[in-house]
Amino acid sequence: MRFFFTFLCLMVYGVQSSGQTVRILDGDSKMPLAGVLIFGAETNESEVSDKFGIASFSKFESQKTIRFQLLGYQSLNLSFEEIKKVGFLLEMLPSLIQMDQAVVSATKWRQSSQDVPGKVSVLSASNLQIRNPSNTGDWLGSSGEVFIQKSQQGGGSPMIRGFSANRLLYAVDGVRMNTAIFRSGNLHNVISVDPFSIQNSEVLFGPGSVMYGSDAIGGVMAFETLKPEFSKDTSIISGNVFSRFATANNEFTLHADVSFEFEKWAFLSSFSNFQYRDLKMGKTGPDEYLRLFSAGIEDGKDISVANSNPRVQTQSGYSQLNLMQKVRFKATENTEFDYGFHHSQTGDIPRYDRLIEGSGSALKYAEWYYGPQIWVMNALGINHRGESRFFDQMKIKIAHQYFEESRNDRRFGKTDLFRRTEKVNALSLNADFVKLIRNESFLTYGAEWVYNEVGSTGTVENIGTGISSLASARYPDSDWNSLAIYGTYHAHFSDKFKLQIGLRYNYTDLKADFSNNESFFPLPFSETSNSFGSVTGSLGLIYNPEPSLTISPVLSTGFRAPNVDDLGKIFDSEPGTVLVPNPDLKPEYAYNAELNINKHFGQIIKLDVSGFYTVLDNALVRRPFSLNGETEIDYEGQPSQVLAIQNAASATVYGIQAGLDFALTKRMLITSRYNWQKGTEELDDKSTSPSRHSAPAFGLTRLSYLNKKLRIEFTSYYSGEVSFGRMPLEEIGKPHLYAKDELDRPHSPSWMIFNFNTSYQLDPHILLMAGVENIGDIRYRPYSSGIVAPGRNFTFSIRGSF
Repeated sequence: MRFFFTFLCLMVYGVQSSGQTVRILDGDSKMPLAGVLIFGAETNESEVSDKFGIASFSKFESQKTIRFQLLGYQSLNLSFEEIKKVGFLLEMLPSLIQMDQAVVSATKWRQSSQDVPGKVSVLSASNLQIRNPSNTGDWLGSSGEVFIQKSQQGGGSPMIRGFSANRLLYAVDGVRMNTAIFRSGNLHNVISVDPFSIQNSEVLFGPGSVMYGSDAIGGVMAFETLKPEFSKDTSIISGNVFSRFATANNEFTLHADVSFEFEKWAFLSSFSNFQYRDLKMGKTGPDEYLRLFSAGIEDGKDISVANSNPRVQTQSGYSQLNLMQKVRFKATENTEFDYGFHHSQTGDIPRYDRLIEGSGSALKYAEWYYGPQIWVMNALGINHRGESRFFDQMKIKIAHQYFEESRNDRRFGKTDLFRRTEKVNALSLNADFVKLIRNESFLTYGAEWVYNEVGSTGTVENIGTGISSLASARYPDSDWNSLAIYGTYHAHFSDKFKLQIGLRYNYTDLKADFSNNESFFPLPFSETSNSFGSVTGSLGLIYNPEPSLTISPVLSTGFRAPNVDDLGKIFDSEPGTVLVPNPDLKPEYAYNAELNINKHFGQIIKLDVSGFYTVLDNALVRRPFSLNGETEIDYEGQPSQVLAIQNAASATVYGIQAGLDFALTKRMLITSRYNWQKGTEELDDKSTSPSRHSAPAFGLTRLSYLNKKLRIEFTSYYSGEVSFGRMPLEEIGKPHLYAKDELDRPHSPSWMIFNFNTSYQLDPHILLMAGVENIGDIRYRPYSSGIVAPGRNFTFSIRGSF
């Protein structure tokens, strides 16, 4: 059978030889390797080998170095002449340790991670098949380098290097996802991205404002979704069907995707449906986490209902639907168009952390839920390759996104149900170019325009009479603009010294109209207009004293321009307070220094350590404020202290990130990740408090086994304690989220869980997956979270391919 398949590959190779191709085989089995990523060291040229191990290769003839990468194999770095000498037939040897990987997030152009001075982590889509994350937040958390907070089951707010929410940037297929209403509190928009439509995920640690603009202070999360490939000869139809079941929340997930591949056209359609019931917590752990009571209605009145099983987190289930359509058209050998459509919509998502507020059976809220969270994106791009005076390659992308979210809350014993709905229309245009200067030195540059139109409404419904009337809106109706130019120069002095320097100028403009709230809050202004110019830069050195050692110091800056959420929001940020608009805001800036060291010992051990120190200046923080001379006003019938976002503080975050990959044998690998960070922020009385978004020490240790059909992972995830003495002041005000220490004070206990996951390739078309998460059935709540993590969770999945 192996001889027949090799003979078939040779026949296909012969048929396709009219255009230069390369064939890649497994060095041990001599079988073809599919999915090998081939890219040049000088520009963004790339190809992927097909199921016969064959890829088009003529475009790489002018490249000095050509890289071949596939997870589980040693990378190859060869010249065109070296490949020509072996007859365009290459063999890749198995290796559990990936010494370098292709990354896009650092410059928006594909390059080797060894040519990037900053720290970038790549989450391979092949690991999705064994880890089967519940949502994209869990997928990021499985890396052991991103801490995930969850206010409710339908959530996932990443924390990276002491920053979170609107101080992190999200990009999907190169399009900025952050909007003008991304808030400083925990943010859960990442769940809108379907984990089973992701082809590649990258996390860029530290400021990324040079390439991505406002918000990219703590890091950038860049997602590339599935894209169809062109066929080289005949048309091809392929696809996947996947289902997953989990016991902790009776989850049922169904995913399907199908591709149609032709010589000049390619299409891909994707569908995912997620159903999550109430989540069950673990058996052993703090009793404070138990869900003893929930709200119910009897004879038209709110009552507290004792839960029959306090481990079941009632009012936590939700559903979600994701659709995606991709189209690619090859106009010429050098010009390609691509179109992408994304649609994500949840059902109502109960906000669990608010539903458990109160003392014992005295609940604060009878209802609190997010309405359907909707995200729609249409993106059209053009990619052109051709040497000119100004560029060798260019890519232009125009996109429209629509976001809709709502908040619905009713206090216990009250009849008024408040509904506040926000809609954002976002337009963006990106033009990026790359120009080879000499040898492997090149310049990337571009321009970006982003526009957000924000509409916000509020109503209140008497649930007894069904009569609705106007209520205060969360935001003013607003327009937010951003214009930017940027560039990065990559200097290749020698194999030992490389330099990367970047610069960006960004202009932002914000106009807000507060007339939708005039009758509820008499503000001293009805309209505001703010504009800012921001300059950011980065400087990184890559020093290789020997091929197995890389030392990379980096200096970088980031910024966040005030958005609508900062300037114009009206809402209750925490019990007994209300946040009001403040038009006198300026951008906040981050100044970052870091050192990244990577060392490997053959194909056996790989070590990496990063140390960083970040200062946030002119920080946008909540502080006491006055409205028309009043420091306390009535909000939804409750006396509330007045707060506002102000440029009133500075903050520092420093820490280390460490990683180890140790190949015990050709089939067994130990992986360990550890993250420690400490953040402090200035308070209004000039004292300091631990930073709210600086996660406790956390990480993972994983033992993996891999052969041709069977794959096994045994993983320990862990997190350190946040004692009362290290508890941020904001979190001390949320005692219902935390366990009690020996002095009856809130704290977040340390925890450790063990997971077992396995996958088995039953035949070329069927993959079986199973796992046990939280084997010890530990009851734990990740720091700052509202929902308690799942208890012992059995997962079962099957994937069929054709």
